[in-house]
Amino acid sequence: MAKMKSAKLRVIYDKEGNTLNVWFDDPKNEHVSEEAGNDVVIAKDRKGRVIGFEKLNFLPKGSSFSRKSIPVKAEVA
Repeated sequence: MAKMKSAKLRVIYDKEGNTLNVWFDDPKNEHVSEEAGNDVVIAKDRKGRVIGFEKLNFLPKGSSFSRKSIPVKAEVA
């Protein structure tokens, strides 16, 4: 059986910028970013692999947010 690489999911909410960043790899590995539409920016490494994304305009004006209340659904293949 092949060894699986351990991965950490990083979720960062920027209240002032109203963005949500999700990283599947070290953000330092970002080489290029591409707009994907609907206020989403995809981050890729030098090999073109997606290593994260940023959701712009994450919360509508007037919404409240608690650091403890981000619903996250994770699937492992």
